[in-house]
Amino acid sequence: MGAARYLATVGLCLSACAAGAQAPVANDFDTVVSDYVAEGLRSNLALQSETLEVEKAAQALAEARARFFPELSFEARYTRADGGRVIDIPIGSALNPVYSTLNEMLIAQGQPARFPQISDESIPFLRREEQDTRLLLRQPLYAPAIPAAVRAQRALLDATSFNRMAIARALRRDITVAYVDWLTARSSVEIVAASEALLQENLRVNESLFDNGRITEDLVLRAKAELLDVEQQKREAQNLATQAQSFFNFLLNRQLQSAIEPTSPPTNAAGGEAALEQLWDMALDRRPEIAQVEQLRRASEEQVRIARKQKWPILSLGVDAGTQGEDYRFGQGYNFGTASLIFTWRIFDGGGDTARVHQARATEKQLVLQQEEIAQQIRLEVQQSYDRLTTARDSLATAAARADAARAAFRIASRKRDEGVISQVEFIDARSALTSAELNHNLTRFNVLARRAELEYATSTGDIPLDPGV
Repeated sequence: MGAARYLATVGLCLSACAAGAQAPVANDFDTVVSDYVAEGLRSNLALQSETLEVEKAAQALAEARARFFPELSFEARYTRADGGRVIDIPIGSALNPVYSTLNEMLIAQGQPARFPQISDESIPFLRREEQDTRLLLRQPLYAPAIPAAVRAQRALLDATSFNRMAIARALRRDITVAYVDWLTARSSVEIVAASEALLQENLRVNESLFDNGRITEDLVLRAKAELLDVEQQKREAQNLATQAQSFFNFLLNRQLQSAIEPTSPPTNAAGGEAALEQLWDMALDRRPEIAQVEQLRRASEEQVRIARKQKWPILSLGVDAGTQGEDYRFGQGYNFGTASLIFTWRIFDGGGDTARVHQARATEKQLVLQQEEIAQQIRLEVQQSYDRLTTARDSLATAAARADAARAAFRIASRKRDEGVISQVEFIDARSALTSAELNHNLTRFNVLARRAELEYATSTGDIPLDPGV
């Protein structure tokens, strides 16, 4: 009876799945994982931070484009001055002798004096009070560095967007693998629990036989030791399941102990991937890391152009209009307006522009090398993921056959034990072999799903429900 109970319990979580039957949890694995991935893409903190980086890059591009448009500003200045230079104008010293002579001539003719005496003037260079209020308009007419700066910022925006996509794909892989790890740990707990129930029954039978004098006490102690060992395995399996649950919820930015929806693993483990060479080409064409470095390289090219064009002349239009005077008034004598064409050509800056050109070129060459290095890493990653998935799928049939053989061997051992033709040690060894085979089959089945997720990440396949407009 104990063996039948054990096999029935284990059959619910593994045997039915291995035979292609419908498991108790019939939710579709891929659908549930897709829903969790979509939730993670909405709530994951790292991805939200990268979304803000994209927004920052978009605003930097808007800032670069704004330099094409005129700049209008308002300036107001009110000044109180004391001291400063004074301009002395000796107008009295120059004119008073002439005026005196003319007055004497008029008096001699019997006419009154008409010319006054004038004092010398002292004009301060600074007004005691002065205000200057104006509107300033500056419009670049010819500034070759501005278009290059816009192209550079656009490339940086694209690079940031590709980096966000790379993080999203890594998050999709991590969520899928974390979910598979939780399913693996959950199923392992069920298998060990079934083994614990069997050993409890075995201990009860041995204690009864010992009480009746049919076996010695060492067999009871051996059964008790096996039960304690399985209880320890169960606690460890439960701890792994709790850790897997916490990590999965962490990726989704949820409460660590939030419930997770269980599913049955898909029964079709056959591979439908292309050849390795095609997977390489697919990965190099799709991986966002390659596109990100390419955009960074384009931005470096534009930085070279910006550094070169800093040496070119700049032509701009300047218009100023406002009011000036010792008090705030508008009208004749106060209002003013100027329009200017401003030509600027920096002839010498100590070699700063040349240094910036060389710096931008070095960055561009560095990114070319980095692009090739990333391509090699991606090829290696694809090959390793492909080999691991192939190995996992090949091992699945072996693990299933091992589990079937262990179940058949345990059924035979159980019948022999009931008939008294097998020792307790052989029976426990058959039970241990069955539990080990079931755990191995469980791990191998879910390992195929994890390796499949890693290959999808390496080749950048699979849907990413990510809003491109953010």
